[in-house]
Amino acid sequence: MLKLTSLGGAGTVTGSKHLLSHDDRQILIDCGLFQGLKNLRELNWEPLAIAPKDLDAVVLTHAHLDHSGYLPKLVRDGFRGRIYATSATRDVAELILKDSGHLQEKDAEDANRKGFSKHKPALPIYTVQDAERALKQFSTAPFGKPVPILDGATLTFRYAGHILGAATAEIQWGGKRIVFSGDLRRYDDPMLFDPQPVAEADYIVIESTYGNRTHAPSDPAAALGAIIEKTVKRGGTVVIPAFAVGRAQLLLYYLWKLRQAGRLGSVPVYLDSPMAINASELLCDHLDDHRLPAETCHAACAIATYTREVEESKQITASRFPKVVISASGMATGGRVLHHLAAFAPRQQNTILFAGYQAAGTRGQAMLQGAREVKIHGQWVPVHAEVANLPELSAHADANELMRWIAGFQRTPSRLFIVHGEPDASEALRVRIDKETGWPVSVPRLGQVFEL
Repeated sequence: MLKLTSLGGAGTVTGSKHLLSHDDRQILIDCGLFQGLKNLRELNWEPLAIAPKDLDAVVLTHAHLDHSGYLPKLVRDGFRGRIYATSATRDVAELILKDSGHLQEKDAEDANRKGFSKHKPALPIYTVQDAERALKQFSTAPFGKPVPILDGATLTFRYAGHILGAATAEIQWGGKRIVFSGDLRRYDDPMLFDPQPVAEADYIVIESTYGNRTHAPSDPAAALGAIIEKTVKRGGTVVIPAFAVGRAQLLLYYLWKLRQAGRLGSVPVYLDSPMAINASELLCDHLDDHRLPAETCHAACAIATYTREVEESKQITASRFPKVVISASGMATGGRVLHHLAAFAPRQQNTILFAGYQAAGTRGQAMLQGAREVKIHGQWVPVHAEVANLPELSAHADANELMRWIAGFQRTPSRLFIVHGEPDASEALRVRIDKETGWPVSVPRLGQVFEL
C-alpha cells in the first residue's frame, strides 16, 4: 500500500516535507526548514514523525531553504540514503546549506554572548560541518530522463522554472505515478524556462502559495524603474531585500535592461550578499538551465558592484548618496539587509522595496502591512521610508498559472493534493479546481495520512 503524509508544507508555505511510504520503504520529497512565525520555527527542533535512519531516499525539487534547509539536521540525526536533485540544484544547495549552517552558528554565538536566548547555552539547529556532510549524500539526475532511486521506484525531473535547477518530480512506485509540483514559476519569464507540462498522473501534489491571487499584468522593468527614479529624485536610496538565489539575479537582469534603455543614469547598483554573488556566478555556469545567452548572462550580472566583505557593506550603509542596494534575505528575516534596513528605513527619502512573497511572521510582511517600527538586532527601528512591493517579480505562479499547469494533464487523476500555502490560499485553489475541473481535491493537514 502506497501512502502520502505531509510532515511540513501543510497549512503553511514553509517547511515542505512530503513522505511517500510503500511497505517498509520511505521516500521524502523535499526537506525544508520552517520559517516565519515562532510556533512554526519551533517545529524545526521537534523530532520528525519518522526516524531519519528509516528513510531510504530524499528527492529535492529545488534548493530554497524552505525545501532543502532541514537536510543537514536530517543527516546529522541518522539519514544515510541518497539525496536526488538536478545538477544546478545541488550546486545552489551547497551555497544555501553552508550559509544556513554559518548563520545558525553565528546566531547561537551572538545569543550566548549577548544573553538574549532563553536557552543556556543557545545551540545551532545544525552547523556548516553538518551541511558539508549532507552535500556528500547528493546524487544528481538530469531533466527529462527517468532515474531509478529505489528498487521499483523511478524519478523523472521536469523544468519548474522557480529558480535555477528547480524541477517538478514524477515518482513511479507501487504501480502509481505521483507528480509533485515543487514550486512553480510564472510563465513567460525572461530568464527561466516555463513550467513544463506533465501528461498524466495518478496523483498530483501542487503548491498553492498564490492560490488565491493573480498578478496584475504589467512590465516589471518599467515598474522597477519608476520606483528607482522617484526615490533618486528625492535623494534617496532603494533597498531591496531579495532572495539570494533567483530573485537577485532577475533584479540584475531588469536593472541591466533599464541601464540599456538609459533609465538608470549613473545611479550605482550594489549586490551586497556573498551568497547572491555566488548564485549569480552559478547562473552563468548552468547556461543549459535557462534562457539567457552567455553574453547576456555575464552582462546582466556585471551591472552591480559586488560586495563580499563586511567592511564594503558598511561603506554602503554609511553612504547617503542615492543608490540601489540588493541584499538578502528576501523576507528581511536575517542577513546583511537588516543592517541596511536599520540605516535607511528611518529616513523618508528612502524606499524599501520588496520583490515577492512575504510569509506570515516575517519583517517583510509586517512592513508591507504598515508597521511603523520593526525589531532588528534587539532594537526597535522606526520605519519612515516608503515601503513598496513588486509582486510582478514573484517567482511563484499565481492562481491562473497554477490552473494552466494543471490543464497540461490529459486525464483526471485519482486525487489532487494542495500543499505549500496559507489556509485561505489553499482553500481558494481547492474551490477553483473543484469548480473548473471536477477533480477530487484534498488539502492535507500536517501529519494526515492518505492511502493512494
